[in-house]
Amino acid sequence: MNKEKLNLWHQEEQYGITGWDFSHLDGRWQNELLPWNYRKLVLSYLKSDMQLLDMGTGGGELLKTFHHPSNRTQVTEAWQPNINLLKHTIAKQGIKVHALPVKNGSLNMITNSHAAFNPKLIKDKLKTGGYFISQQVGALNNYSLSHFFDSDYVPAYPDNTLLKTVADFQNLGFEILLAKEAQPSMTFFDIGAIIYYASIIPWDFPDFSVDHCLSQLTQLDQLIQNDGSVTIKEDRFILVTRKM
Repeated sequence: MNKEKLNLWHQEEQYGITGWDFSHLDGRWQNELLPWNYRKLVLSYLKSDMQLLDMGTGGGELLKTFHHPSNRTQVTEAWQPNINLLKHTIAKQGIKVHALPVKNGSLNMITNSHAAFNPKLIKDKLKTGGYFISQQVGALNNYSLSHFFDSDYVPAYPDNTLLKTVADFQNLGFEILLAKEAQPSMTFFDIGAIIYYASIIPWDFPDFSVDHCLSQLTQLDQLIQNDGSVTIKEDRFILVTRKM
C-alpha cells in the first residue's frame, strides 16, 4: 500500500461531520431520487398556526426549509455536538431546543427525518387530529456494503421496516394517509468518499476503520479504478399518519 494513499484514506476517516451536512461528498457520489419529496409532503399538511416539533433535527438543515414561525416551532436532538450547534443557530431565532420530550397533547404535527421514535410517545405528544410525518432509513440500508466490510454484520435496527411501523400505528388507532418504500441506488466515484461515508455512519458500519478494513478497501479501490464507481442500495420508507 502506497503510504501517501494510506494517509489520505486516514484523513477521510477522521474528517467528521457537523449537523447533517454531507457537502464533503459533493461531486463524489450520486443519490437516486426518491419517488416522493419529503419536504413537499410536510408543507402540504403544515399550516402556519400549527405547533410543530421536528424530531432529531440534526443541525436544523431540513427544518429551515419549512419556514415555519419560530414561536410555533420546537425541535429535539440527542447528539450533543448537534445540540451545541443548535444553541448558536436556530435557538437564537426563538426556536425551542429540547433534549427531552415535550408536553403531552401539545402538538399539531411531528416531523421526523431519519430519527428513532416510539409510536406510543408520538401518540401522547400529538393533539387529536395531529399529524406524524416521517421519512425513515429502513433495516436493510447499505446492507451489501456493510456485509462486505463485515461478514458477520447484522442490521442495527432490524425492526425498522414499513410493514411493522404501519402496524404499530394502526394498533394505536392512527389513520394511515401514506405509506411507501423504495430502494434507491447510491453511487460512489472514489474510495475516499466510501471511507468518509462509512466513518460517519457507525450504526451501519459498526466495526469500520481504514486499518481494520484495509483489504476490502483495496479491493473497492481497484474496482473503482476499473469501472469508475461502486453502486449500492439504500432502504427508505415514508409514512404520513393522523391521530384519531
